[in-house]
Amino acid sequence: MKVYFFESSPLIKTAWQSTGSLLDTVWVEGMLTLASVGNHTDAEIICTDMSILDATCLSAFKRLKLIAVRATGVDNVDLEYCHEKGITVCNVPAYARTAVAEHVFALLLALGRHVVEASRRTRRLDFSWTDIQGFELFAKTLAVVGAGAIGRRVAEIAKGFGMVVVAVDSFPDEPWATANKVSYLPLDDALRRADVVSLHVPGIPETRHLISAERFELMKKGVVIINTSRGDVLDAQALLGALTSGKVAGAGLDVLPEENDLMAEYTRLEFLNRSRADCATQLTNHLLLQHPRVLVTPHCAFFTKEAAARLMQITVDNITAFIKGDDLINVVQKELPE
Repeated sequence: MKVYFFESSPLIKTAWQSTGSLLDTVWVEGMLTLASVGNHTDAEIICTDMSILDATCLSAFKRLKLIAVRATGVDNVDLEYCHEKGITVCNVPAYARTAVAEHVFALLLALGRHVVEASRRTRRLDFSWTDIQGFELFAKTLAVVGAGAIGRRVAEIAKGFGMVVVAVDSFPDEPWATANKVSYLPLDDALRRADVVSLHVPGIPETRHLISAERFELMKKGVVIINTSRGDVLDAQALLGALTSGKVAGAGLDVLPEENDLMAEYTRLEFLNRSRADCATQLTNHLLLQHPRVLVTPHCAFFTKEAAARLMQITVDNITAFIKGDDLINVVQKELPE
């Protein structure tokens, strides 16, 4: 049974080969779209990462049995359609818990110590300290919104900095919280107390604009926002307003709303033909990209050597187990838990 591997690249191929997998793989460059399905409509197994797999795209595959997603989040897959058609969806949970958690602090420390601006100045032989006074993490309160595998690792690292940690989660792990001296609070209460807010919830309809203009109003003046989850969890236009008012001192973003569209190279005519809402989203993204108190990274929090190796090995294991008819561990239900 062949595996059609979309969004391939030399780096991905090398990682795959390092697993020693003997699976029969067809490599396909670029995102999987309805236009790129082409001669692959007979595929029974497809492996993707960020491709948008909606019902229209998936309906082109007449024999599809398994979608192996090379990621934890599956908000880009129409799970309802897959459920109706009997298509199994597997993901790779928690493979990047340490990578993403450490990236949170890379963003936070870079913001707190003005690392980008300080480096830019010294490259110009400007060694002035004007307007780059930083702040310490010690004794600051961190609100971890979504205390799943990644959120818990963020909390554990924060404790090493001497931070006070409060967590928000629908399924509290009280033994873990007690062992790590973390307090669970309702979302609004956690936001009121926080000096730093770090977001770690899945991208599902219930979490869209979870951090809204109303919730920014609850926060302390000078709060710092870190988002390494999904772009739509944070209302980007509300964030711009909070930055302008001074409510938010800085933001570290590894994700943006509709970031796939931002990555694509649209011509001016194509951009103008898009909906007003789409245009507003992308204009907001560009304003955030240029904002002096915002750091944006290209959805790369997961991207470490160690995490990449785990990702590919678990992907191989998922596909191999499916082909052999073994019990599958990482099957995604219609709704992905945190």
